[in-house]
Amino acid sequence: MAETNTQTKKRRLRFWEAFKNFALIFSFLVNLILVVVLLLLIRPLFMVKTEIAEPLLGNLDSAFAALGETNIQTTVTINDALPVAFNLPLQQSTNVVLTEPVPLSVPTTFSLGNQGTIYGWVSLNLPAGMVLPVALDLNVPVNTTVPVVMEVPVTIKLDEAGMGPAITQLRSVFSPIQATLQQIPNSPEEILSPK
Repeated sequence: MAETNTQTKKRRLRFWEAFKNFALIFSFLVNLILVVVLLLLIRPLFMVKTEIAEPLLGNLDSAFAALGETNIQTTVTINDALPVAFNLPLQQSTNVVLTEPVPLSVPTTFSLGNQGTIYGWVSLNLPAGMVLPVALDLNVPVNTTVPVVMEVPVTIKLDEAGMGPAITQLRSVFSPIQATLQQIPNSPEEILSPK
């Protein structure tokens, strides 16, 4: 029985040694394959950084900066009627032309010197086309609408039109990512030979 027990222990020990050797070789092979895969995949990872991520973030930042400097230029068409109401003071001398005969009949007094006075009426017609000098002194009420039709060129600067803070905020969202990306080496060689 002691011999069977010793043989069982030896078998277990051989099995254990065989398992340890197999596990050691298997672990070495798995690690070797992982290192090879990592070495094969590391260059494409750096290419993603230098050829995709950095240009993309740089272009986004440039686009946001350009958006802040953008001017929208357009023409606004105005077609409206403005109400106008005021009193126009009119004080000037002018000439008026009669368009039709104007009859005049006015009371008058004729002095005959020492001989006395005659009271009577004078009647006459001012002919059409006669020019009369007139002194005007009056307020003319003006109450009308004035049509306003025009094309007005307009330039709107986006940053001054309230977009400046939003554009700055958009740029600040990507700046930490861009700063972190700049700290990552561009190639495996930079990792192996740091400056």
